[in-house]
Amino acid sequence: MEQPPISMSGHIIGLLKEYMHDLVDQAVQETKADEQFGFSQTPYRPDQAIPDLLALLDDRIESDGMQVGLTHNFLHQIWSLCNDASAEIAERVWLEGNIGNHITSKAQTREITYRALIDFIESRSRKEA
Repeated sequence: MEQPPISMSGHIIGLLKEYMHDLVDQAVQETKADEQFGFSQTPYRPDQAIPDLLALLDDRIESDGMQVGLTHNFLHQIWSLCNDASAEIAERVWLEGNIGNHITSKAQTREITYRALIDFIESRSRKEA
């Protein structure tokens, strides 16, 4: 059964970008705290960044979703998009990590993962328009 196309307004994409930025900032702060206490960084993958985003979205939908325009089925829509985009995201993170930029932190992994997801959403929106 084919799902109906997911249409996202600029406002919704802007919210996603803001939430993604919050998660990248959180990772930077966690890394700084870990370094201060002498902890080494553990490997972090795109398949960890996506659930972190979904968890944050679930929390934001529960706390203020309707006020900012996020519907209850929005989380399922994003989860479906993430599933559809997972191969492209993994490939992009791998490419950027192995050709050019060496990805060394949780923040960098999140940043590239979320940028790839936004690019996927925007390209899909252009195709459906």
